[in-house]
Amino acid sequence: MWPLFGIRALLVVTVTLSPVTAVAWSGNDAPGEDAYPPLWDLAPENLMDFPVKDSKIVINAWNYQDRLGVYKSLLNASAKYFSAFGSQNSGNILWGLPLQHGWQFRTGRLADHSGATSCGYENGELLCLSVRSWWSCMNYYLAIIPFLGAVEAGLFGELPYEIEILSPEEQKDDFCYSVKDCWSRMPKLMDDWKAFFEYLLSTEHKALSSASFSSFKLDDALGLMWKAHTTSIAYALPKFQDNLKYLSGPEANFGEDWASAVDFIAATHFSTDFPTTNNFQAFLPQRMLVEGDVIPFISDFSPEQNKVLVAMRALHRANKLTGGLLLKLWQKAMSTEEGRKKGRELIESLASSQELELLDLEGI
Repeated sequence: MWPLFGIRALLVVTVTLSPVTAVAWSGNDAPGEDAYPPLWDLAPENLMDFPVKDSKIVINAWNYQDRLGVYKSLLNASAKYFSAFGSQNSGNILWGLPLQHGWQFRTGRLADHSGATSCGYENGELLCLSVRSWWSCMNYYLAIIPFLGAVEAGLFGELPYEIEILSPEEQKDDFCYSVKDCWSRMPKLMDDWKAFFEYLLSTEHKALSSASFSSFKLDDALGLMWKAHTTSIAYALPKFQDNLKYLSGPEANFGEDWASAVDFIAATHFSTDFPTTNNFQAFLPQRMLVEGDVIPFISDFSPEQNKVLVAMRALHRANKLTGGLLLKLWQKAMSTEEGRKKGRELIESLASSQELELLDLEGI
C-alpha cells in the first residue's frame, strides 16, 4: 500500500489556527492573568517554600498547587539560561509543561472521573489530583521525573535537605518518589531529563563570566527537552492504559490522539516558550469531551478547536495505518536544522489551511 504514496506522505497535522483569532503575544507585553496556569501566584516559588519535615523537603505531587510549585521552581532555577530569548523569562522552553498542566486543571481533566471520590471537584477537594485520572498520571511523568532529573543534574545546587515526594493512596507501584528510587526503576527517563538539565549547566560553565551564555544553542536544548518529553510519554502510555476506562469514548480517543501528535511536534523541535505555547493552546478543547460529542461538529467548540481534534485523530489513525512509518518518515525529514525549520513553518502556516494537506517529505 505504501508505494502508492511514494515518499509523499499524508501528514494530517492540519492545526488549522485562525489568522483572525490567533494573536501573538509579544515578550515586551505584560501577559494577562489568564495566560498563566490557574493559581500560579499562589504556588511555591522555590524548593525552600515547600514544607520541611524530618530534614526532608516534602512535596505532595497529588496536590495541584504543589505540582505547580515544582514547575515554578524549575522555571525560576533555569531562567538565566533563557534570558536572551525574551523578557520576564518568557523564552524559557519549560513553560510548555506548567501551561499544559494548567489547561488540564482548568478543564477538569485532573479530577477523579471514576465517580468514587470528590477529588478535583469544586464541591469536594478542588486542588486534589486524582490517581484515577489518566491525564494526572501521565502528567506525573512530565512533572516529577523532570524535576528529579534536574535535582540530580545539580540545577538547584547543593540542597540542604533531601526531597520526599508523597505517594498516592492507590497505584503506588506506578510511580517513583526520590532520585534514587527513580534511577533504579526508570533509568532511561532519568538519563534523558538529566541530560537536558546538564546541557543547560554546561553552557554556563563554558561561558564562564559571560552574561550572554554564548555557547547556548536553542535548537540543541529543544532537542534534548523533546527527547526526554517523548520518552516520558512512551513510558507512561502503556502503564496507564487502564485509566482510560474512566473517560468517555471521545475523551479517551482525544487523549491517545494527543499523545501521538506530540511525537510529530517534537521532531520539529517546536518551541514551548510562554507565548508560543499560549497561542497554540488556545485551540485545545476548553472542556472534557463527553459521549455524544462528534468531531468536527461539537457545537460549543470553535471551528478551530474542532479542526484541531480532527487533525489529531487523522494523524494518529494515518500513523497506525502505516505501522508507524509515517512518523519515521517525518522524523527523517526533520533530521536537519533546515528540515526542522520547515516543519515548524508548516505547523505555523496551517493557520490559513482549510483542508487536509499532502506534505512532500522529499521537498523537505
